[in-house]
Amino acid sequence: MTTVAEIFETMEYGPAPEADAPVRQWLQAHDGKFGQYVNGRWTDVDDARLFDVQEPANGKRLARVSQGNEADVDAAVQAARAALPKWKALGGHARARYLYALARAVQKHSRLLAVLETMDNGKSIRETRDIDIPLVARHFYHHAGWAQLLESEFAGYEGAGVVGQIIPWNFPLLMLAWKVAPALAAGCTVVLKPAEFTPMTALAFAELAHEVGLPNGVLNIVTGDGETGKLLVAHEGVDKLAFTGSTEVGRIIRKATAGSGKKLSLELGGKSPFIVFDDADLDSVVEGVVDAIWFNQGQVCCAGSRLLVQEGVADRLYEKLRARMERLRLGNPLDKAVDIGAIVAPVQLERIRGLVEQGREEGAQMWQPSWACPAEGCFYPPTLFTDVSPSATIAQVEIFGPVLVAMTFRTPGEAVSLANNTPYGLAASVWSENINLALDVAPKLKCGVVWVNSTNLFDAAAGFGGYRESGFGREGGREGMWEYLKPAGTRDPGPGTRESAAPSPESRVPSPDGLPPIDRTPKLYVGGKQARPDSGYSRRVLGADGRVLGAVGEGNRKDLRNAVEAAHKAAGWAKTSGHAKAQILYYTAENLAARADEFARRIDDLTGRGDGRAEIDAAVSRLFTYAAWADKYDGLVHDVPIRGVALAMNEPIGVVGVACPDEAPLLGFVSLVAPLVATGNTVIAIPSEKYPLAATDFYGVLDTSDVPGGVINIVTGERDSLAKTLAEHDDVDAIWYFGPREGAKAVELASASNMKRTWTEWTPRAWRDARVAEGREFLRQATQVKNVWIPYGE
Repeated sequence: MTTVAEIFETMEYGPAPEADAPVRQWLQAHDGKFGQYVNGRWTDVDDARLFDVQEPANGKRLARVSQGNEADVDAAVQAARAALPKWKALGGHARARYLYALARAVQKHSRLLAVLETMDNGKSIRETRDIDIPLVARHFYHHAGWAQLLESEFAGYEGAGVVGQIIPWNFPLLMLAWKVAPALAAGCTVVLKPAEFTPMTALAFAELAHEVGLPNGVLNIVTGDGETGKLLVAHEGVDKLAFTGSTEVGRIIRKATAGSGKKLSLELGGKSPFIVFDDADLDSVVEGVVDAIWFNQGQVCCAGSRLLVQEGVADRLYEKLRARMERLRLGNPLDKAVDIGAIVAPVQLERIRGLVEQGREEGAQMWQPSWACPAEGCFYPPTLFTDVSPSATIAQVEIFGPVLVAMTFRTPGEAVSLANNTPYGLAASVWSENINLALDVAPKLKCGVVWVNSTNLFDAAAGFGGYRESGFGREGGREGMWEYLKPAGTRDPGPGTRESAAPSPESRVPSPDGLPPIDRTPKLYVGGKQARPDSGYSRRVLGADGRVLGAVGEGNRKDLRNAVEAAHKAAGWAKTSGHAKAQILYYTAENLAARADEFARRIDDLTGRGDGRAEIDAAVSRLFTYAAWADKYDGLVHDVPIRGVALAMNEPIGVVGVACPDEAPLLGFVSLVAPLVATGNTVIAIPSEKYPLAATDFYGVLDTSDVPGGVINIVTGERDSLAKTLAEHDDVDAIWYFGPREGAKAVELASASNMKRTWTEWTPRAWRDARVAEGREFLRQATQVKNVWIPYGE
């Protein structure tokens, strides 16, 4: 028998298993079988549709749950729809009470939930007990507050409606909390599908919701595999979808919802950089790496899986890492002394093994600890690759396992280039004792979250989400609430109400005084200069009375390519101060006002409505609005539970394509372009297809207003064809489309190529009404939030 003295000498851990008897009893109370939770009750179990849920640590059956079919999904959506009016009518305070009760219920059953999560998912009990479940409760508490404050803090907005939510298997209950809490706070009702590997804590949560008296139909849980998820995505009764999972599936959902009008948020994959400068505290870095890549067995979308180390300290850091890896404990996840638990399922284990083997075949150097993994269950050892090429498969593909790939850099600029050398953009960690260096690098990283001298910090008060192929939308904090809200009184999108531009009868413009008119055929506006269209073709523009008022260039793919290049060359606009951007927008308004009569006549000739002057006055006012906002659309400082702060920075999206509406030829153009420019974006605008001359006349205003070349580029032509091309372009970061529904669908489908953000509308707005045509809604669409976590203190 080992003596106390020997234990102090070796400092070896003894087993400290967590009891699983309460979970076994809970499962037995359900006879190990579960139906769906719909409209406040459990459906009958159909043995023919049950599938096994296994414990990753030993491969044994944990329970059997139902495969949701079309009838199940339809019943859940109908229950949510029926419950929606009363749930919204309850008001913020009543909803806050329910969310508070849910938070208390999670705390009262915290140990049961933690053990169940560990058995179902395979992660260590230390993580579920000390991180996951406390954060679940925190999210419900935090969003109880947003429910209470909804009417004052989100005045003019209401819940998005019936929400379909699909969550992954890596943080089953925490992902439920991230999605359900803000949805309920906003006044939405929910149909949630947990991952087929890990549905158990969602089913346990359904029981808690029932116990606290959550009204029937407000929360519905439907289990099943990807086919069940497809049914939920396709259901016409769902108003908003929220998905967390792989980029591949996110791309499928983007395509499946194109043109449907469903509000969509996607939190997708990542290949996050962990950047270590040569002045960093290497011992702290080592512990940070442990938390970054071996937390939850590396099955974390924001795992710091790419270690970027400054050359001078790389060898020292690798040596320290190998020593630390040798001391990591892997085994039974219910053992409180274990650091690394089990991989979620055999299929994921095989994927990890395959990618590791590919890394070795491509020439990277692999190192693993000397100890062996348990023979039973799905386990994989912590793995370090060095001498990795930036283009190697393991440096580009999300492995989703305990595998770290290391590369070196020499300068901060090279570190940023390596960090951004991925299609993803979810998170990053920056390690340096020089806070000036860390805060200089953080804004340059193309990702939604940056941790300084820390990693994998999460809180309900701080938004989480990515850039680029890591998806769009945020979860947590004020920014996360917007994902479940819509302007109050917004009617459901119906069939397209905008009409595509159609040719009108033509006639020649009569010649004044017998002299032929001087031809004025505007070119395209690219890089601050007028450029002839590559096609060599022009299109006639007709007035309301059928007269030919002029012609504009027929833009094509090459013209858009040139415009995108010009917009990228103007990227320095994003660093221009808010004051400078405001001065240019004010100057633009001044120069437009000086030519107001000329522009008003042009609009009257085009539309025949006789309200040209009113439109120009509104356009001048709109330019003033965004000049005012240019130095005032500030970020936030989030109160997070660390000794430090999280800065929520509003960053420009980048290069944005804009397809403008017909109903307000100049005002619609200004209303969409101005907020983008005010927030630091560069723009490729497709003006009204029917009335483009209002925008081409605007070239002269831009030329005299000190707008830098490339900030605003204008390509005329067929709106839908040009918009689709922009949506397909990998160097365009977002696209706004205001036109017919079929065009919106084409844009959303094409945007899936690189998961760019889209904003599409086919219901005309009242563009002269400032309440719906300007302000924060447009500014939110024009920016993306980066949360930078900054700890401080000795």
